[in-house]
Amino acid sequence: MSSIDDGMPTEAKIFMGIFVSVAGLMGFLIVVGIIKTLKNKDKKTDENRETDHIKLETMLMELLMARNQLPGQQVVVAVGEEDSNIEKQTVERFIDLVLEEKPTRFSSQLLQIFTSNYSTKLGQGGYGAVYKGHFPNGQPLAVKVLKSHGIDKRIEGQFMAEVNTIGRTYHKNLVRLYGFCFEPNTKALVYEYMENGSLDKILFEKQHDHHSLEWDKLYEVAIGAARGLEYLHHLSPKRIIHYDIKPANVLLDSNFSPKIADFGLAKLCNRDTTNITMSRVGGTPGYAAPEIYTPLPLSYKCDVYSFGVMLFEIVGRRRNYDVNLGESQEWFPKQIWEKFDKGELEEVLTNCEVEEKDWEKAKTMFKVALWCVQHLPESRPSMREVVKILEGGVETEVAIPPNPFQHLMPSANNVLASSMVSSSNSVTDDEDQTKDTTIMRKYEIQYATFD
Repeated sequence: MSSIDDGMPTEAKIFMGIFVSVAGLMGFLIVVGIIKTLKNKDKKTDENRETDHIKLETMLMELLMARNQLPGQQVVVAVGEEDSNIEKQTVERFIDLVLEEKPTRFSSQLLQIFTSNYSTKLGQGGYGAVYKGHFPNGQPLAVKVLKSHGIDKRIEGQFMAEVNTIGRTYHKNLVRLYGFCFEPNTKALVYEYMENGSLDKILFEKQHDHHSLEWDKLYEVAIGAARGLEYLHHLSPKRIIHYDIKPANVLLDSNFSPKIADFGLAKLCNRDTTNITMSRVGGTPGYAAPEIYTPLPLSYKCDVYSFGVMLFEIVGRRRNYDVNLGESQEWFPKQIWEKFDKGELEEVLTNCEVEEKDWEKAKTMFKVALWCVQHLPESRPSMREVVKILEGGVETEVAIPPNPFQHLMPSANNVLASSMVSSSNSVTDDEDQTKDTTIMRKYEIQYATFD
């Protein structure tokens, strides 16, 4: 005992002993309580854990959707007492991802909830099926469920391409990727829902309710799609090459504003990279640039070519190739060049039911399209130039394009047709494949040699 203890009154010593004992007992009880709490937490069933996980995802998706709908405004999400077991660290990590504009990873169970067990199918393709669903706040969404039979490198490649490209970007003319699911039996992508479907249905299906979409709106669709490509090529942090631009991959929202979709073939590259090397060709025959089927290097100008083909189709409201039409009309881009060269575009515009008041804009679009489908990539404009011309309308002077088909010549050897047939790894449907092969066989063409 110290000298201080020796001088302490007996009553004080007794009080001090009681205090120390009580404090020790309380400390012991606290430790026991903590251990018991941890044990109870460990005994929580897997079902309860899953419920908490879904509750967390649902609550934070409400935050994400509110943030998307109310840009620039502070969003507050109330957490009830029953949610107090949701770890703050997990929430903070999720919010950080949201603020960084990264897509969210969803569980397959949550996608079943969003889609009511996949009850509403929107479409079916070679990649899989698309279903309609809703977030907890009522916001509609589209879930693309990729075909998954064990390890499929092609499906996995498309999945990674989508997440790695569109998952990094945000632009009003690009479809928004909200998130994804990657599990052994479920590989899916979650997008914003586009009320008016794809552009090809409006252009090519005569029975479609909106086939008679006004010309001014179609012109806006063309400009919007061009702006989306301009962003991918020139404004995004890294250049993104889509490689499959066509009306089926341009979706329309409730106001018919266009958004580019389906980035399954897209590639990221540095902005100072002029050309890239691909081990496999891609794209849809009829829209794919000619260099895809040759040893020529590939670049973002492949997208410019595809946009040009689509521009022909927007003005004509017809497919670029239609075997049901006469020989002079079946290959639409070539028909347009021949009429343009003869100064007879008005005849085509009349047949396409373009009103006379819109002829000048339509002629501008045809000129731009002829520039876009030039055979040599370096002869094609950039999408930045295309946007500038289309936004300028009739006030913009467009140079007379050279013949984009002068490289074609008769040949007994159907070189291009055979190359088209051999490119069976292209992402397309049977109709497109047959259509393009028919074109090449019909005209028996090959590419001229390069000096």
